[in-house]
Amino acid sequence: MKFYDFLRGVAIGLMWTVNGRIKYMNRNRIPTDDNYVLVGPHRTWWDPVWYAVAAYPKHFIFMAKIELFKFPPLAWLIKSAGAFPVDRENVGPSVIKIPVNELKHGNRSLIMFPSGSRHNDELKSGSLLIAKMSGKAIVPAVYQGPVSFGQLFKRNNTTINFGEPIIIDRKDRLNKENIAKYTQMIQDAFDQLDHEVDPTFVYVDPKREKK
Repeated sequence: MKFYDFLRGVAIGLMWTVNGRIKYMNRNRIPTDDNYVLVGPHRTWWDPVWYAVAAYPKHFIFMAKIELFKFPPLAWLIKSAGAFPVDRENVGPSVIKIPVNELKHGNRSLIMFPSGSRHNDELKSGSLLIAKMSGKAIVPAVYQGPVSFGQLFKRNNTTINFGEPIIIDRKDRLNKENIAKYTQMIQDAFDQLDHEVDPTFVYVDPKREKK
């Protein structure tokens, strides 16, 4: 845990150097007495770090593609930061078991992106299943800021906004109807949070913009 705190300090130093001050909104909405599943739209590869820094002192685990664990020094670093491997081509039960166990019995929360990818807008049900099995709340959040390296050095243009917790009713089966209901609640929360930050905000995927 001390190394996690050290990495956070390093991350803050780097963030300040390249991006300047970051604005945090509505941190009072974050649960302080329990673990939770922090979800957000995946807009850049560094937004997990921004979310983790913004929600400190809570510590987090997060999913990372298994390819990142093939290089031992990098594997050691990201494991120390809370990452656990996910094989996207052959998803196993550990994808659910690891975070559910930590949420129920550990002291770390989970950062997860319901879309699964930075270039996909469709929300999937994995976060709903993990929240339901662990009995923990889903906390929506949004990142507005640089989405490419070229934008990073413009400074003082990043905001993280947190939403009200969403509780998955333990009595609700995750059938098609309820998945659609809770997925829409999450998407509505993202839209509201973006509007709170900037009513004119429209996210543009830089990869799609190049096409």
